[in-house]
Amino acid sequence: MAFNKFVHLKSTLTFIKIFILTLLVLSCATSSRSFLDIDIAVSQADFSLAIDTLRRSQTGNRALYNEGNAISLFLDKGLLEHYAGNYMESSQDLQNAERLIEEAYTKSISQGFLSYITNDNTKDYPGEDFEDIYINVFNALNYYNRGNIEGALVEIRKLTIPNGKLDLLAQRHEYTDPNTGASLNEMAHRETGINQMPETIAVNFSNSALARYLSALFYQGINNTDSARIEFDQIQRAYSANRNIYRHRIPRAVSEARNVPDDMARLNIISFTGLSPIKEEAYIIHYLPFQHPVLRIASLKLPVMVKRPSIINRVEIIIEDKGRFEMELLEDISAVIEETFKARFSNILLKTYIRTLIKYIVADVSAMETLRRQGELAGFLAAVAARTALEISESADIRMSRYLPDKAYIGGINLDPGNYNVIINYYHGNRLISSETRYNVNVNNNELNLLQFVNLK
Repeated sequence: MAFNKFVHLKSTLTFIKIFILTLLVLSCATSSRSFLDIDIAVSQADFSLAIDTLRRSQTGNRALYNEGNAISLFLDKGLLEHYAGNYMESSQDLQNAERLIEEAYTKSISQGFLSYITNDNTKDYPGEDFEDIYINVFNALNYYNRGNIEGALVEIRKLTIPNGKLDLLAQRHEYTDPNTGASLNEMAHRETGINQMPETIAVNFSNSALARYLSALFYQGINNTDSARIEFDQIQRAYSANRNIYRHRIPRAVSEARNVPDDMARLNIISFTGLSPIKEEAYIIHYLPFQHPVLRIASLKLPVMVKRPSIINRVEIIIEDKGRFEMELLEDISAVIEETFKARFSNILLKTYIRTLIKYIVADVSAMETLRRQGELAGFLAAVAARTALEISESADIRMSRYLPDKAYIGGINLDPGNYNVIINYYHGNRLISSETRYNVNVNNNELNLLQFVNLK
């Protein structure tokens, strides 16, 4: 009898070693190389080098962006191409990302509940709501910079029209059973029998001042004054309806841009600064009421947004021989990202909770059965092996675009038509961080004169 127990124990230990080693190999095989080289090039504003580095990172057997992360690849490359002034290439990449996001969303609707609770890293990355929004913002700027204002308006209208992306944002996370109308929480309870579950929350973002501002300018550019007036009014509504995001006053540049004297030309300037938050893996320790003590504490691995603070907090424009002015914050893009991610995070938490609970139930049953048949030590080892395997098999999905900016500043000045040298200074307090000059900027009457700058420090 003792010999049989020893054989069973030895077999259990062998299985444990093989299982853990296999999971470790799989874990290492799916880890990504560092983004450090691209990040360094971005910090130096060498966007051409950043693009080349990204392309090189996709060669070989271990691409930085794997096949399941194509959306992030197209987004990052599209943004870097935009910053580099390669507007045609940027449009192509951003449109590819938008198409894949739409396909992923359509696919998720057709999937059942069991697919919904699978590990997110085993599925293609579906993109985030904020990524889907800013795709159109930056693609609109791509079209404008290529001299196609009508194309720019097509991109912005995807966000602003009734039942456009901004209107439909909240519905993207309102999962219901098409047959019974049951909510996601009710479906989860029905499928698993689990009573206590985290509640999902709604998206509290319904309008973008940045999208509305660009839309108003583009309408002005085609002399559609009525539509421009409506879009300018929508900026006020965006600030009023989303006070958790727009905690600052509406820039004076908004009212100035809509009331330009007839004999003057308006130079509008927009600048994107800093880098938006990125996801990192975090742990939540949770108590589970199981029989085996080893399996009563579980760590839920979840993605959380981590800020990348910008050193820039003040932006100044100098028009040679015509004066200077401070640019004003229009949209805190990082705040939009954090707010729109909250609803998705609540769904991720629910999925992770259910998935972890089910895995630990199976592990607990197996450990207690091993304990009953082979003794306390074998049961303990089985529980430890199961817990270790579960810890290794779980990982938070931290895929996302890394190169969205932190903030959007705007400003402008009324000028006589002509050519001007425009200097932009970026400050941290009173300390000058960097400066850029655009020479012979042509400012025309009765046209949209929109100048764009980027500094991601």
